[in-house]
Amino acid sequence: MTQLMTLILLFATSCFALADEKSAHAMHEADVFVDGSAIDIDSDQLERFTADLQGGQVAVVSVMGMVCDFCARGIEKTFKRDKSVIKVDVDLAKGKVLIAFASTAPIDREAIDRKILANGQNVTAVQILSI
Repeated sequence: MTQLMTLILLFATSCFALADEKSAHAMHEADVFVDGSAIDIDSDQLERFTADLQGGQVAVVSVMGMVCDFCARGIEKTFKRDKSVIKVDVDLAKGKVLIAFASTAPIDREAIDRKILANGQNVTAVQILSI
């Protein structure tokens, strides 16, 4: 009987957790969907981002489906875990992610795509800039 009660409790708990997760994501939905497909990065933003970087590389990633700050912070956290990444800046309004890599680190476009996709968005373009 104890095992049955445990199973019922686990099932009920998981149902409530799923409902909470869905309602939490609903709070993050946006009225405007930013495509982010164009590689149009603000030169002032790029200059500020690269000001303290020397001899590195920057991947300018255009992202489709980044609709809220929760999405942006997820992408930022994902790339900050990567040891080859020096710095990350996410521009939610423009659908852009700037990722600074060490000059010796190879930039793997497929790895970038996988990380963004795992966060629930899609990469539409990547441009690599040398600093």
